[in-house]
Amino acid sequence: MQVLVRENNVDQALRVLKKKMQREGIFREMKARQAYEKPSEKRAREKAEAVRRSRKAARKQMQREGLLPAPKKKVIERKGPDRGPRPTT
Repeated sequence: MQVLVRENNVDQALRVLKKKMQREGIFREMKARQAYEKPSEKRAREKAEAVRRSRKAARKQMQREGLLPAPKKKVIERKGPDRGPRPTT
């Protein structure tokens, strides 16, 4: 995995790296490898994950078909100096 550091901005590069690692599931795998997981616990966890995935897929399908209301869109407020029309002077 490779992240480019632009203009000596290491903090931004670290954020990008953490986001990439999160998407790849590296943190989840590291946590799973910290301790031994019994085969019965592993089966139960994997079955629960499969149930969760199937319920999510069914919910998405029902939303597409119009049987369930779609989730509300998140409103993202922009921060910074250019948050709107500039005042005329």
